[in-house]
Amino acid sequence: MGLGVESKFGDSIVTTRLDHAVNWGRSYSLWPMVFGTACCGIEFMSVAGAKYDLSRFGAEVVRFSPRQADLLIVAGTISYKQAPILQKIYEQMCEPKWVISMGACACSGGFYDNYTTLQGIDQIIPVDEYIAGCPPRPEAVLDAIMRIQEKAQSDSVIKDRVKEYKGILDA
Repeated sequence: MGLGVESKFGDSIVTTRLDHAVNWGRSYSLWPMVFGTACCGIEFMSVAGAKYDLSRFGAEVVRFSPRQADLLIVAGTISYKQAPILQKIYEQMCEPKWVISMGACACSGGFYDNYTTLQGIDQIIPVDEYIAGCPPRPEAVLDAIMRIQEKAQSDSVIKDRVKEYKGILDA
């Protein structure tokens, strides 16, 4: 015999916290947008293919509009000319939003240590997960997506997720 609502309705009702229900839905319905500029973009295509099957994690709906995406995957080399575009794409994404920096070039500039290449996208936008490698293995991409799912499950609906982040392009 249950107490409260369960005693009245039996097994036909489930009670839970709003945070738990909303975060469960968010974590298993990620809509990624891939900003692929180099070989890491090709590697992401293999993750979305049948062998690794990104749809097992609820992230198969790859979007090409930032207004419909909540997961930004930056895959490849980012030049200083592309940096304002990447920042604008991040700003147009809906909240809550997460960012994965995929590959050595997006994480740290890779072997391009010159005046045209951004030495890590964390200089302009906040990054939630880094994936090492040149190019990274598909398993590493899936692991980063699972860590994003864990972060989504621990979020709060009430908490404001806006971060006080200052990048090199911010005034």
